Amino acid sequence: MNNENVANKTSLTKIEDAQEILRHHLECLWADPTKAVDLPPIMMWGPPGIGKSTIIREMTEELDIGFIDVRLAQREPVDIRGLPVPRDDRQGVDWIIASEWPRESQEGFNPRGIILFDEITAADPSLQVAAYELILDRRLGMLYDVPEGWYIVAAGNRTKDAAVARTMSSALANRFCHIELAADSKSWVDWGWKNGIHPSVLAFIRFRPDLLFNMTGNRERGWPSPRTWARVSLEMQLAETRGLSDRALSHIIEGLVGVGAAIEFQGFMNWAEKLPDIEGILRGDEKLVIPERSDQRYALISALVTHVLEESDIGVIINGVFDVLLAFTNDWCQVAYHDIQLTLTSRDRMADLELLSQHPRHEELEEKILGAIPDTGGGA
Repeated sequence: MNNENVANKTSLTKIEDAQEILRHHLECLWADPTKAVDLPPIMMWGPPGIGKSTIIREMTEELDIGFIDVRLAQREPVDIRGLPVPRDDRQGVDWIIASEWPRESQEGFNPRGIILFDEITAADPSLQVAAYELILDRRLGMLYDVPEGWYIVAAGNRTKDAAVARTMSSALANRFCHIELAADSKSWVDWGWKNGIHPSVLAFIRFRPDLLFNMTGNRERGWPSPRTWARVSLEMQLAETRGLSDRALSHIIEGLVGVGAAIEFQGFMNWAEKLPDIEGILRGDEKLVIPERSDQRYALISALVTHVLEESDIGVIINGVFDVLLAFTNDWCQVAYHDIQLTLTSRDRMADLELLSQHPRHEELEEKILGAIPDTGGGA
């Protein structure tokens, strides 16, 4: 590979790594605010719907810090730089700076936060120039300075994504720390369990990780992305509570993720419906049979986790939970128990986690996960 090809390649960053980098920069800024000007702002690249702004917004919620989302493509230069107003004596002008910029004088001012310049690559060059000084120098002339505890991040689509995107100037690009996000199915599924994504969607993405993000279809219509799958989840939950017909729901799903992905998802759902009654299995009323098909196994794991979450007294079904977990082969057992731990932790059900860890069969479960117990069921 020649030097030019190497220079033009971009390594992809997993969501969890992007979160670590962002958190690291925030901690460095807060530990030594004098480094605010020297610490490079982050530029997150990625196709539409991959979750760029979601990562940043959820980080601010987790840390309980301020958040200002500036959709640059929807603004005018005066929104960034301020509006000049002639003085009454006509001897000069005063500048009115946008009230959204964080100031210590504001009521409820948070000394720490993030300013996100979203869709920066979709903005007109005049807007990029207007934001240039604020992003790079953390100030607007002599009129305004970004508080020391606030960090600046930008996000935008790539020109190859068939989205509205303009080339960033070399002067602006050279000041950023650039991160290009990858569609990481494992991280997204973990996020999904924590954020209430429909279990069937999570099971399907586990089975078909290649369909978490795929822009090979008709880009003028729906196509699969983390954003559209989250919307599929919402539509499924609304359909279940409002009584929407399966036919109408299928059209909605097709409109969100495209025809191809929708057909694959519906086929997966049809197989999932043929699973044994998980509630009856957990309560000992039905015989446990681990399916041979991997798609059905993913669906069974999702059903197991869902019933654990919905059960207010986990002690009623705990023996059945261990029956199912230990009936899986080592690798499938590990996946299922990981999901149970993750979801219970995210919902602060620590007492239920402790009940599982103190169960007499938990040691057997740990040995199973570590591979100490030979597999007796079907392989993965």
